[in-house]
Amino acid sequence: MSELQFKRHRRLRRTDSMRALVRETHLRTEDLIFPIFVVEGEKVKNEVASMPGVHQVSLDHLTEEMNELVDLGIRSVIVFGVPGEKDEVGTQAYQQEGIVQRAIRQIKQDTPSLTVVADTCLCQYTDHGHCGVVRDGEIVNDESLHYLTQTAITQAEAGADIIAPSNMMDGFVAAIRQGLDEAGYSQIPVMSYAVKYASSFYGPFRDAAHSSPQFGDRRAYQMDPANRLEALREAESDVEEGADFLIVKPALAYLDIMREVKDRFNLPLVAYNVSGEYSMIKAAAQNGWVNEEEIVLEKLTSMKRAGADLIITYFAKDAARYLNK
Repeated sequence: MSELQFKRHRRLRRTDSMRALVRETHLRTEDLIFPIFVVEGEKVKNEVASMPGVHQVSLDHLTEEMNELVDLGIRSVIVFGVPGEKDEVGTQAYQQEGIVQRAIRQIKQDTPSLTVVADTCLCQYTDHGHCGVVRDGEIVNDESLHYLTQTAITQAEAGADIIAPSNMMDGFVAAIRQGLDEAGYSQIPVMSYAVKYASSFYGPFRDAAHSSPQFGDRRAYQMDPANRLEALREAESDVEEGADFLIVKPALAYLDIMREVKDRFNLPLVAYNVSGEYSMIKAAAQNGWVNEEEIVLEKLTSMKRAGADLIITYFAKDAARYLNK
């Protein structure tokens, strides 16, 4: 055995403290962005059946939810609205007294330490459930940009710290950036859903946001899951148009895309750990098939290792509790 030559990598794995000393990737509570679904009405706190632990909340429960985030050390929230009324152009998305606009004002007043990200889309607000305006059965691009820009401006006026357009219309970053600048909000960054696939992992979200398409699907404007180079083209366009952050959505099935986007573009990268990824783990944990804490931390760490600087995740509260232990 004295002549056998090999390297002893296990030297750096011997103890917990040794492993911590050489750990390459770190997950922190500051990296997490918690999605919240705000609904009309009072005394509403409805658990989403397909997303255990995730609730739709009315404004009278919102501050309680935000205080919990602050106590856990989570610093950012992304706000989704579920309006009481819908129409063909998503009017409630861009009203001064829309549900998201009221929620943003309340959060900034009651928990000003939180960074508020506003999801900017029309799908929750249109009666057809698509992310843009529909004319003769087609989701039209340029007219949709007008309404999306108006939505972004009213969200900024309400106090949003970051605008996050998720609609995947061509030119949405350029239109929103120009609109914000002309309205006097040049300081508000755009967190673009730059790479958003037409994924099967979104189902539970549509239950929570009441945003399922009433006809067809979203494959004409969201990306084909088989495409890699298209993701780089999409991200490059958004960088050129003025995006400040880039989102890859979903995260877990697209870690390779995340790595390439991070390597190619020098902007903060956000992983969206989507609803289907959340619900699968919750279901498996409730059946005793997996250790929820271990698998959640492993999964979120894999996203950081793939290049994500921030993670939008429904596991934010759970992960913060695990990390704070």
